[in-house]
Amino acid sequence: MEIKYIWTKELSTENLKKLFLSVDWESGNYPQKAQKAMFNSHKVFTAWDGDALIGLMSSMTDTVLTVYFQYLVVHPDYQGYGIGKKLVDTMLEIYSDIPRKVLISVNEKVGFYEHRGFTHHVDKSPMFVSSL
Repeated sequence: MEIKYIWTKELSTENLKKLFLSVDWESGNYPQKAQKAMFNSHKVFTAWDGDALIGLMSSMTDTVLTVYFQYLVVHPDYQGYGIGKKLVDTMLEIYSDIPRKVLISVNEKVGFYEHRGFTHHVDKSPMFVSSL
């Protein structure tokens, strides 16, 4: 398996749909919106196996104080090979001068992010207004 990593926002709706639905994310049912979300992101770092999009991480930032990592997704067939680690570590390096790095994790993935240097704050709660 030879994984190629690319910085790109040019992602097809079909690739995004397949990737998001592979992890049962509702976003996969809205591939045009997902495509626009990637295009509007500050940066998108992607992982490819040939022509197949198998992972991505995106960011939004004010470029001074805070960066928010909105999406990190790796196709289940490729999990456990260090792809998520590579995506996260690269993003953390790119934004090393930004003091506040934020993401929201599902509970079962918190350990993965803790190993990448993120901490869980018991005095802070993610808040949502969402139709997804």
